[in-house]
Amino acid sequence: MCQLLGMNANTPTDVMFSFTGLATRAAEHKDGFGIAFFEDRGVRLFVDHHSARESAVAELVKHYPIKSGNVIAHIRKATQGRVALENTHPFMRELWGRYWVFAHNGDLKDFHPRLHGAFRPVGDTDSERALCWLMQELAKSHAAVPSIDELTRTLTELLPLPRAHGAFNLLLSNGQALWAHGSTRLHWLQRQHPFAHARLADEDLSVDFATQAASTDRVAIVATEPLTAGEPWQCMAPGELRVFVHGSPV
Repeated sequence: MCQLLGMNANTPTDVMFSFTGLATRAAEHKDGFGIAFFEDRGVRLFVDHHSARESAVAELVKHYPIKSGNVIAHIRKATQGRVALENTHPFMRELWGRYWVFAHNGDLKDFHPRLHGAFRPVGDTDSERALCWLMQELAKSHAAVPSIDELTRTLTELLPLPRAHGAFNLLLSNGQALWAHGSTRLHWLQRQHPFAHARLADEDLSVDFATQAASTDRVAIVATEPLTAGEPWQCMAPGELRVFVHGSPV
């Protein structure tokens, strides 16, 4: 299956260190990668159907310090849908005048919900179908952008349906918060003062965050598997939905 990376921060932060750790794992997850950076209401979305270990786009992301409050990244190991640009995560849709970005790790068997209106998949993955269905149901549940608490309650009601069809680990953001749902495997970590030294688990690269972050900075990182060694990663319970706002779990 695929692997996910999400970041939520209280001040715009770059994700070069964590993305480098994720891209290292693309030897197995070689069927494309993508990453989305929210900047207020705007989104910078980079996708490539080539491996993040080989893509020139991935090299740009590793070395270009794009700062964002919410980031979603994905490396793909295809289970449904051919290896193609239109099947590369993250996927993005507009709802209530805001962009929504979504990435999924899992395999939904026989998940073919009835879709109508503006939300239809461009590619042929179970993941994009799931996003279209979620957007459709959110639009039916609310007339305008609801509060983060209301959105979390609605998502809690909706997610069991696709989860019944298979593994449904996901990251979702509208630029205001980051929602993470772990049905089988997802971990999270919060970095805050006093910041410590971190080392990637799969590559000989480390960083001393104490020299780079202000004492008021807070960053939450979500990943399929812990990206660093020696940091207090927490494993999400099966079926757990967690929301991060301003670098903290809510």
